[in-house]
Amino acid sequence: MNYLIVTGGAGFIGSNVVKRLNELGEEKILIVDNLNTSEKWKNLVELNFEDYIHKDEFIEKIEEFKNSTKAIIHLGARSSTTEKDVDFLMKNNYEYTKKLAKWSLQNNVRFIYASTAATYGDGSKGFSDEHSLIPFLRPLNAYGYSKQIFDLWALKNGILDKIVGLKYFNVYGPGEAHKGEMRSMVLKAYEQIKRDGKIRLFKSYHPDYRDGEQLRDFIYVKDAVEMTIFFLEKPEINGIFNAGTGIPRSWNDLAKAVFSALELEPQIEYIDMPEEIKGKYQYFTKADMGKLKKAGYNKSAVSLEEGIKDYVVNYLEKC
Repeated sequence: MNYLIVTGGAGFIGSNVVKRLNELGEEKILIVDNLNTSEKWKNLVELNFEDYIHKDEFIEKIEEFKNSTKAIIHLGARSSTTEKDVDFLMKNNYEYTKKLAKWSLQNNVRFIYASTAATYGDGSKGFSDEHSLIPFLRPLNAYGYSKQIFDLWALKNGILDKIVGLKYFNVYGPGEAHKGEMRSMVLKAYEQIKRDGKIRLFKSYHPDYRDGEQLRDFIYVKDAVEMTIFFLEKPEINGIFNAGTGIPRSWNDLAKAVFSALELEPQIEYIDMPEEIKGKYQYFTKADMGKLKKAGYNKSAVSLEEGIKDYVVNYLEKC
């Protein structure tokens, strides 16, 4: 049996990848995850897959899959940007990824892994996914660093042209409810409207940006999934690639799109930003998508308004 192994398969992007693989006729899927006490098990209910295995058990028994795996899509990670246990991040995000990458290369298994736009830090070095930029990036949080250090390791060891890393930007969409404080502002905004009738956004502390006009590259999870699966179908293409839209939008745009999807007039309140994140706050992100397009990916991402409307109307309102 030639498994497609999806780590983090019960998580946000992972479960959406499995769902899309199911739509494409793939069911020989092994889901690797750590369900613990979260609600992400609910993401598995409608998926078709061959088996589930805990992430710790999987890494111990990985040799059992030596001759039965055609690809590993490694999306499992601790993705909290406020995580303070750096030893845990290094073990879970860095060392685990190294083991999987080495094993995949030794066994001629396609390896696609999740990096992150958090590696770009404050954006002062730009948002190019060219490999020459990697050593100069300075992440603002430990999560971003735990991803950056693997990118660096892969670059220094000459394997970045044999595997695929995807730098996901601000992803939102169905399947993220279990993420707590790390769920997208789209979901938080929807919840705030339902509870209070208004959305709260952080004030700006940068002279170039008015309140709510801080800019992000928001990408709907369905587009992030398409970009991921593109590399599964193109094993000859390798390297690090941005997964975004290339079109930065403001938090105000996002808020107005959620109100519009609910057919309500916008009610926005600007609140103080917590002191602990002021110095780590990104005021602007914009994925450089030229490299992905050059690689042959030609699907257009949905607009922020289209993505939010689909998410709100066809998922959140039906919960």
